[in-house]
Amino acid sequence: MPLLRFDISKGHADSYIQNMLDGAHRAVLRAFSVPERDRYQIVHEHENGRMVVQDTGLGIVRSSNVVVITVVSRPRSEDAKRLFYEAVCSELMEACQISPDDVVVSFIINSDADWSFGEGRAQFLTGEL
Repeated sequence: MPLLRFDISKGHADSYIQNMLDGAHRAVLRAFSVPERDRYQIVHEHENGRMVVQDTGLGIVRSSNVVVITVVSRPRSEDAKRLFYEAVCSELMEACQISPDDVVVSFIINSDADWSFGEGRAQFLTGEL
């Protein structure tokens, strides 16, 4: 945990997607100090024209490589979030040449009671995690 959802346009090679996921996971490890196997990632691919990702008036120019990352997580500090924003942009640029201009990140925060990792139990509440 956290759970990362990636919204991207269709048409990327499997190797590109794998590099994107691996790079994002390295950013998660660096920013949140989670265990290596604490990896939950889902990719949603969209037809051309099905994603509108503008710039909120910041003058950011997007390309066809735009990726919107939604992070579902327990509460994280502002410093950890800022580190993640920087780390994920750096990792995605290095791993698959996704420009920082094409990376949009949003957090959805929830609590320990909102997670079950299987077996019908809330492992954060039971003390298993």
